[in-house]
Amino acid sequence: MGVLDGIRVLDLTNVLSGPFCTLHLALLGAEVVKVENPKAGDLARVLGNVPAYNKQLMGTSFLAQNANKKSLTLNLKAPAGKELFRRLVAGADVVVENFRPDVMPRLGLGYEALAEINPRLVYCGISGFGKDGPDAAKPAYDQIIQGLSGEMDVNGDERLHPLRAGFPVCDTVGGLNAAFAIMAALFHRERTGRGQAIDVALLDSIMPLMGWVAANLLIGGKGPVPMGNDNFTAAPSGVFRTGDGFINIAANKQEQWEAVTEVLELPELKSDPRFQERDERKKNRKALTPLLEAKLAERPTAHWVEALNAKDVPSGAILSLAEALSQPQVEHRRTLTSVRVDDEIGEVKLFNMTAKLSDSPGAITAPPPKLGQHTDEVLGGLGLSAAEIADLRAQGVV
Repeated sequence: MGVLDGIRVLDLTNVLSGPFCTLHLALLGAEVVKVENPKAGDLARVLGNVPAYNKQLMGTSFLAQNANKKSLTLNLKAPAGKELFRRLVAGADVVVENFRPDVMPRLGLGYEALAEINPRLVYCGISGFGKDGPDAAKPAYDQIIQGLSGEMDVNGDERLHPLRAGFPVCDTVGGLNAAFAIMAALFHRERTGRGQAIDVALLDSIMPLMGWVAANLLIGGKGPVPMGNDNFTAAPSGVFRTGDGFINIAANKQEQWEAVTEVLELPELKSDPRFQERDERKKNRKALTPLLEAKLAERPTAHWVEALNAKDVPSGAILSLAEALSQPQVEHRRTLTSVRVDDEIGEVKLFNMTAKLSDSPGAITAPPPKLGQHTDEVLGGLGLSAAEIADLRAQGVV
């Protein structure tokens, strides 16, 4: 039994932040019904690096976020479509959308209207800036939020700054924030019997992830200094050259620093006044790094990883994405699972639920749906006959 077995989610979201949220609800056992426009559905259906999949409206971007979900096509601008959606809301537990804040109220389907139908409804709206405030109506994609949040200001170095993260971190974090809030609201409903509205802004969601960096400014009065692959909190902590590539070393504690000097056979650095204390090492990291790299260059990365880890100094190779996804620890954890989509696409690898629940683990049980694949099933559940559904199709409502 999944944690969310028996919970029905109406998912009106597109592309990433919303689908990433509802994916986690689906992995935990919720029945997630994607409510998609009849013409093309979720925009992610045509996003990805395999053109043939995009033409099938099953782009790689869509496949990645939509396992375990059902697809219902419904034109929410048509009166009949709105009425069907209201009927679905009456039996739903959660509605999730990531439109601009004014879209659902203009359709007559905002939280207040839907709560009159179903007071137990948990309604979550995800947007770039939240439902109100001076920027609420502005459009926003992940990169825009990366820039406005200060996230790009903490990346890069003196040569390349500002610098965006290499994946849509604001969208994914916003989706996780929304999933967390929905779970909290469902727990609150168990206690009170009442649903509520949730307002998630991508801008709000990403900022707390910069906790230490932001605290140095908010509390310590010092803004970020772009340091590239170095860790501003300690030294040596960052990326270093080895005999055959690079290594990450994070000697954040004094005893770890001393262990580094022993493993690298550089005991003289331990008593060097430039490097004796943590704060002094941070000030003199540019002098320290070449001394360490001269020794690291004598052996390959694998040697140093093993030797440093044996002395409790966190270290690791820097893998390509392909290497990272196939490493033994990831395979052991079953982070990825193979799912058969159809005869044309075949099997694809997708991410499992990464939090391991002992009694009710999440899992992928169904592939991402074709557009409208479950329309007849969902509408049939409302009592509509095959003839009525065919008539709705003829009208372009589904």
